[in-house]
Parts: sequence; structure tokens; C-alpha cells
Amino acid sequence: MSGPVAVLDIGSNSIKVLVAARAPDGGVTALKSRTIDARISAGISKSDPRLSEEGMARGLDAIAALLAEAAPFAPARTVLVATSAVRDARNGPDFRVRVSAATGHEIRILTGEEEANLIGRGLTSDPALAELRDFYVFDLGGGSLECLAFRDRRVEQAVSLQLGCVRLTEKFVADPTQPLASVTAVAIASHTRQLLAESAFRFSLPASATAVGSGGTVSTVRAIAAARAGITFEQTDSNVTVAQLDSLASALAALPLVDRRKIPGLPPPRADVFPTALVTLLAVAQAGSLPAFRNSLHNLRYGLAAELLG
Repeated sequence: MSGPVAVLDIGSNSIKVLVAARAPDGGVTALKSRTIDARISAGISKSDPRLSEEGMARGLDAIAALLAEAAPFAPARTVLVATSAVRDARNGPDFRVRVSAATGHEIRILTGEEEANLIGRGLTSDPALAELRDFYVFDLGGGSLECLAFRDRRVEQAVSLQLGCVRLTEKFVADPTQPLASVTAVAIASHTRQLLAESAFRFSLPASATAVGSGGTVSTVRAIAAARAGITFEQTDSNVTVAQLDSLASALAALPLVDRRKIPGLPPPRADVFPTALVTLLAVAQAGSLPAFRNSLHNLRYGLAAELLG
């Protein structure tokens, strides 16, 4: 396709836009990228999950703002997709109708398998990962965790699990404004390992295989490290070790929400669910004996952009 394309990813915790064009080498070049933490998924862990009126209003505002930011690039196509929160909510269709009426755009609901595979396609467009042949990908969102295994750069496994940090915070954390109790952290980790073990996903690659972390959790760890060191995000090491995750998880678990919101590099709207996200990633690392997660920003949006650009 000639001309740029715009992709809006309506996630459980955040809504993101990517305006992209085809690079001369055949890759995907980002022209515009922005994230708004809208948290449309409040209540997603309930037995009868529904999007709240407040969550839908925040979502509509974020979508309108991001479409306005994409408009000056005159995208040849604009695609809106939604993942776990809208997919699982009983009133997800109502939200889709509201978005269509307000913007004129329809929302494509991705299945868990589609989401995982598009994340994989996005990752393979990242020049920084071009040398990887066999690798895992873990994308932790607000509603779900996508787990992939690539062998010779082809998807061998793709599994979507209901292990998102908003979902697990609602399920296990009685009061997110308080420090995270160690017994709660143990319960979250145990639940994560159990769902992984019961799923079809297997840590079947060679022990030397790299694990890639493409969700907001690993990039937020890098953002916190950058703020502490007084350097830019791009200057941080893209390899985030389990030791780093463990140290940060311990430090944040001891803080009440009011203090977590003051941490440079940690977006305040994510401060309530971030300890849960760290504990979940640590449990994944333990289950697969993984020493680190290599961060990449080429996730779902890049996969969709590559699909649209052909």
C-alpha cells in the first residue's frame, strides 16, 4: 500500500496509536506513536465482566484524541483493533457501536490467537532483533498475557492467557492503595505458574534462547532506570534482567500507591497495577528459567501496520 497507515490498539490498560510507512528496506517506519492510559478494563476480572460507563468514556476520549493526532499524516487506511477488555466484556458490542457512531470507524476484535500472532509479526519487523532465530515473546497487557515461541523466526507456539495485570490486580489485591503483601505476591505468582503449566504453551526452545518482553511492563522498567540514571530511554540497556525486575518488585511492593505514583518513569495511572505486573513477569521467568527479557517496542501495532502495508 502506498502512503502511511494508522493503527489504534485499544488495550485493557492503554490505547495506542501508530502511524507507519514502509521503509526503503521493506521494514516498518514509525511516523507517529503515542500511548494514553485510559484503563477501560476496570471490572474485567468479575464473573460478569462489563466495561464501566467511566471506562468507556475515557476510551472514547482517548480514541478521538489519537485519531486527531494521526489525521495530519493523511493515512491511506486507519484501523482500530481491540483486545482482551472489549473481547471479554458483555457490553463490548455496545462500546463498539459508540465508537463507530462517534468516529465513523469500526473496531476489529482480535482473538487471542490473532493478537499473539500479530505481536509476533511486529517483533520480526524490529531491526534490533534481526539476528534472533529461536526466541520467546511475552507481551503482558492489562487483560491478558501473550506467549509465543519462535523457531527459525517462525511462530511455533502462540497462546493467550488471562494473566493481564489489571485482571490479576482486581482478582488478588484487596486494596491497591496499600503496599503489596508478600502473601498476595505469592498467590499471584502461583496462579501465573499454574495457568502457564495448564496451558498449551511449553518452554521447548534451547536453553540459550532469548526471551523478548514487548509489553509496557518491561519498557516501564527501562523508563524508571532511565529516570534514575538521568539518561534517555534509548540510552538504557534493552536487556532487563530478572535481578532488576526482582529488585524493583521488592522496592515497589513496600510502597503505598501515593508513593508509587511519585516514582519518575512510572506513569501514575499504572502505579496501582505495576507491582502485580512485575510479580507476573517474574513468575514467567521462573517457570521458564529465563535470566532476562530483551525489550522491544515493535509489538501489536507494528504487526498490524506490516499487515496493512503488505
